[in-house]
Amino acid sequence: MEFNEPTTYTLLFLLPLLSGWIITYFKTPITVNLKMLLSFSGSFLLAICFLHLIPELYHEYSYSIGIFILIGFLLQILLEYFSKGIEHGHYHPSKEKSSFPYSLFLSLCIHSFVEGMVLVEPHAHHGHSFNNTSLLIGILIHKVPIAVILATLMVTNKTRLKYRIFSVFIFAITAPLGLFLATTYGSHLLDNVALINALAVGILLHVSTTILFETSEAHKFDLKKFMVIILGLISAIIVLL
Repeated sequence: MEFNEPTTYTLLFLLPLLSGWIITYFKTPITVNLKMLLSFSGSFLLAICFLHLIPELYHEYSYSIGIFILIGFLLQILLEYFSKGIEHGHYHPSKEKSSFPYSLFLSLCIHSFVEGMVLVEPHAHHGHSFNNTSLLIGILIHKVPIAVILATLMVTNKTRLKYRIFSVFIFAITAPLGLFLATTYGSHLLDNVALINALAVGILLHVSTTILFETSEAHKFDLKKFMVIILGLISAIIVLL
């Protein structure tokens, strides 16, 4: 199964948008199932990185590829300083705050923007390729709970409704915008479009490993989470076949 260009843009935009707006209007609380979805997405993305993205990037070896992966990894560490770990579902908003979380929102948008860029195939002419189905699925599974957490945060902070609606819209459009700019101008800004992918792979590696390997509460082994992680890995392998 392959997604064409319009379908890719539509899914990248609509799924996070609708997920965030549902929370905005109905104020549904975050549940354990959402955390399980994050665990699934983390293992799915990690498998995609090791089985598809990294081998593809090193198909034609370049020293700069590894440098850009490291830069992406460090960039995500910096972004999480401002986002407080919301990318992997571990931000706990304070009910006493009512101001808009500008730094958190900006870091999430940058994260989402780069995730959209990674959908460009490294060896596509001028970056125009939308057949990276497995990665698209993984990013969508990851972005939906993040949109839900973002909307929940703003509801908890008692952010005005119009700002919640607009913020979710901006977050939803960042990934399609990242993909559009990468496919349109990526090959002009960089001699090798794979460098864009390497940057995003570094980010995905940090997010996915943080989701999977951070200790659980009271350092207890969570069998349910472990099974979800295994399911995510197997699902990625099946999708890549």
